[in-house]
Amino acid sequence: MNKEQIFASVDKHRQLILDAERYIWAHPETGYREWQTHKYLKEQYEALGYTVVEATNIPGFYTDIDTGREGPTVLVLGEMDSLIVFDHPECNKETGAVHACGHNAQSAALLGLAAALREPGALDGLCGRIRLCAVPAEEGIEIEYRKELKKQGIIRSITGKGEIIRRGWLDGVDMAFMVHTTSTQKENYISINCGYNGCIVKNVTYKGVSSHAGGSPWAGVNALYAANVGMTAINALRETFRDTDQIRVHPIITAGGAVVNAIPETVKLESYVRGANVAAIESANKKVNRALAASAAALGARVTIDDELAYSPLNNDPGMIEAARLAAVAAIGEENVRVSTSREGGSTDMGDLSLIIPSVHPHIGGAIGGAHSKKYYINNPELACVRCAAFQILMLEQLLCNNAEMGRKIIREFKPTFGSIKEYIEFSDSLSVERDAVVYNEDGSIDIRYC
Repeated sequence: MNKEQIFASVDKHRQLILDAERYIWAHPETGYREWQTHKYLKEQYEALGYTVVEATNIPGFYTDIDTGREGPTVLVLGEMDSLIVFDHPECNKETGAVHACGHNAQSAALLGLAAALREPGALDGLCGRIRLCAVPAEEGIEIEYRKELKKQGIIRSITGKGEIIRRGWLDGVDMAFMVHTTSTQKENYISINCGYNGCIVKNVTYKGVSSHAGGSPWAGVNALYAANVGMTAINALRETFRDTDQIRVHPIITAGGAVVNAIPETVKLESYVRGANVAAIESANKKVNRALAASAAALGARVTIDDELAYSPLNNDPGMIEAARLAAVAAIGEENVRVSTSREGGSTDMGDLSLIIPSVHPHIGGAIGGAHSKKYYINNPELACVRCAAFQILMLEQLLCNNAEMGRKIIREFKPTFGSIKEYIEFSDSLSVERDAVVYNEDGSIDIRYC
């Protein structure tokens, strides 16, 4: 299809798209809880004539479109989960859930893409297969809930794209992209950067010995002091992180003692270790764990370090960036497209895909207010949803038309961080470990186990 035909095929389903955006906005659900969203979208896809493959024990599904001509398989994703922002005026008053990152618009745009591809002639000129995926749990929140799902054997990854990789949904897929909504004051806007940082999520529990803080403080072991020493040690490490690795460590104390007249026995920290590449993240995390373990040993406390690799670094593939740029120019005009060589400091689980197959994660306007804030709204659903669907079809045209000339070139030139899905899973699991980092031996020696 030419550009005008693509716009017309999407606009034919404009009301379907806009209705989906409003429904999902009105029914926000956090990661691995998106059952209403799952049901609604599944019914919409099936009404269009699609057969969906469901995850069954978690929300999420995919459907395949076969062009009937040999070629690569492109995965296109839409995220379903919300955030928790209790002071957002339109959040769920019981749960605090609200789509303050625009995933509702993503899902609506993907549904619009699916509807447009059912139109006569929509697949003419394309080859290969297109896999559309409604994916859960991108936001790295409610970690305790997700770890309980892991203990129950329901999930193996705390974020959704790592989970679908483990479920085999990436098997046979050659390329992937997903378009994320972003807030901007521009009427039309699409941006593409080189990537995002990866992220390890850390939950740290210091255990000391309680005693009366005034009468017998010497009889206790102060877990809060141990934690403070650990945070000081982390701060002392910061100059050892290379600027190019973009390491970010930002711990907070979530439990610091029960009462003021007792030596704190249990203190909890949460932190992220972010970085631009997997080697840097692994190295920095070892340093941080060493600091946490050594601080416990210095005070005679114990410490448990619970690490989860939530997000791998996102490396947008240069060829996929160019495909997205060309599609964006066709969708909204060259003057409204920004391509940057910078790397964002945040994180997304789209990074997990990018280490295995060529991937790209553009952003499209249509929202206002800071992301994850009480002021975030979709203010231009025509751009964020309707035009976004057309933009994604234009990307498919770039990748799969002319016997997938551009797509095949991207696949040939791609240099994966991990040579196989198995290798990626082994790396991810190696960083997702719970350990007692200090062991006190009977002979008075201490073993520090930080890696």
